[in-house]
Amino acid sequence: MNENLRRAMLRARLSEEDAAARLQVDPKTVRRWLEGRVPYPRYRWVLASLLDADEADLWPDVHARPRPPELKAVYPNRQATPHEIWLSLFRSAEHEIGILDHNRLFLAQQPGVLDVLSERAHAGARLRICVRDPAVHIAMENGSGEGPSGIRPAKTRRALDLFGGLRQIGAEIRLHQTALYNSIYRADSQLLVTQHVYGIPAEREPVLCLRAAAAGDMATAYIDAFDRIWASALRAE
Repeated sequence: MNENLRRAMLRARLSEEDAAARLQVDPKTVRRWLEGRVPYPRYRWVLASLLDADEADLWPDVHARPRPPELKAVYPNRQATPHEIWLSLFRSAEHEIGILDHNRLFLAQQPGVLDVLSERAHAGARLRICVRDPAVHIAMENGSGEGPSGIRPAKTRRALDLFGGLRQIGAEIRLHQTALYNSIYRADSQLLVTQHVYGIPAEREPVLCLRAAAAGDMATAYIDAFDRIWASALRAE
């Protein structure tokens, strides 16, 4: 019996049927996990996020090596980051949501994302979106092959169109002129951070899931980076 998982589900008031529906598996599968079977990594990542728990606490035998307390999960690439992880991140925001990237057209086109952003903004969360200025050429260092400057301005303009509807509910949208080393997605003290890698397309870049903790400063470093770039960015018209 996995007592850690059982207690975490009780704290989160998440039943076997609820967990099964969120992860799109049979309730019998969740029951097997409670009985001690270890889920596949993609299910562990989502379940830990849903329960607001550390994966290493839920399945300690799988994570024998220590890791920074702020690091909740590592996804090998964006394609391996479950859609529910993005929705769960933004749903968790009570005070602030921040998006910093080249364009994030993929995010704006993800089912349910704009609805969740709108919902949290209506609930009072500050919403800041900062994307690359499509009118400015910046030599990119990631070699991803997305065009002469590494970014296709048409994608940025399309993303601005999609995100633009959120302005009516108070969203702030700015354009930066920075060569990014990371893309940052923030919901209060929780973050998803994409690590840009030379020669690797965006969908294949690794993603870190972080939560700020008193014992570390990893998350704070990314939050500070977001604020510095935001401060120098220009308001999108």
